[in-house]
Amino acid sequence: MTRSPHPPATKRHGDRKAAVGDVGRPPVAWAVPGILFFAVFAIVPLAIAVYLSFCRWDGLGSPTLTGLDNWTRLFNDSEFGQAAWLSLLLTTISWAFQTPVALLLGVWAAGRQRSRAFLSAVFFVPLLLSTTAIAMLFHALLDPNFGVIRTIGPWLGIDPDVMGSSTGALLVVAFVGGWQFMPFHTLIYQGGARQIPEVLHQAAAIDGAGMVRQFFHITLPQLRHTITTSSVLMVVGSLTYFDTVLIMTKGGPGTDTTILPYLMYRTGFQTYDLGYAAAIATALVVVATGISLAMVRFSGFGTMRSTREGM
Repeated sequence: MTRSPHPPATKRHGDRKAAVGDVGRPPVAWAVPGILFFAVFAIVPLAIAVYLSFCRWDGLGSPTLTGLDNWTRLFNDSEFGQAAWLSLLLTTISWAFQTPVALLLGVWAAGRQRSRAFLSAVFFVPLLLSTTAIAMLFHALLDPNFGVIRTIGPWLGIDPDVMGSSTGALLVVAFVGGWQFMPFHTLIYQGGARQIPEVLHQAAAIDGAGMVRQFFHITLPQLRHTITTSSVLMVVGSLTYFDTVLIMTKGGPGTDTTILPYLMYRTGFQTYDLGYAAAIATALVVVATGISLAMVRFSGFGTMRSTREGM
């Protein structure tokens, strides 16, 4: 009896699955450079900030351990409570403003319109500019004495001294941040929209569904994890606004735009109370991390599995 020149099909199938699995999952060693980078520039500074939050330090001498003094002061500080509330309010406004616009623009940019490439390139320009330059530009435009707002404000029903009111200043900060970073989130939604199988839209069109129904019943459900990713990045970014507030409002008028990052800066580098500033920074990290984990937990993002794993 002659032996078959080919191995059994089941063995070939098992070898192919093993090979695919090896290709689809790179060795853990590939993550070592990223882990080291993250540890040096994120974990170590965070550990130092946590340690300093239990100390009294003016930035010159040696830190002196004071136990829970800074944290007791933190929970009894009305200015910290107001700054935390303003940070959460600014984050909510930024999310409500940026998410719908970025989602619609991202879905549109994923299409095949003739002018799509040019308009997308123009729209992404603010993302290439520095936050400092953008803040200085809008500060000049909104100057009630010399800016364009003095001329066009009355036509649009906007008070030229919009930066002089607490509500106006906070909305301006949210608008300027959204104007700069909305293209980034648009890019995220554009990538997510392009991963939606076209056959779903074709089947819906055959069944008589228009563009609006396709968006709400196909596009939006397929982008639910993309929305979570964008929202987490947006929330963390909004909670850490600093340079825009520093340049445009300096926490004013009064303390109406003194959010947590600016309060931390003012406490640490204007009054040189770096121990208390470290406590504010640690509290900000805890708040941002808690909100992010809650969004991931309740959105179902943590249970998501890639349908392309192993390919």
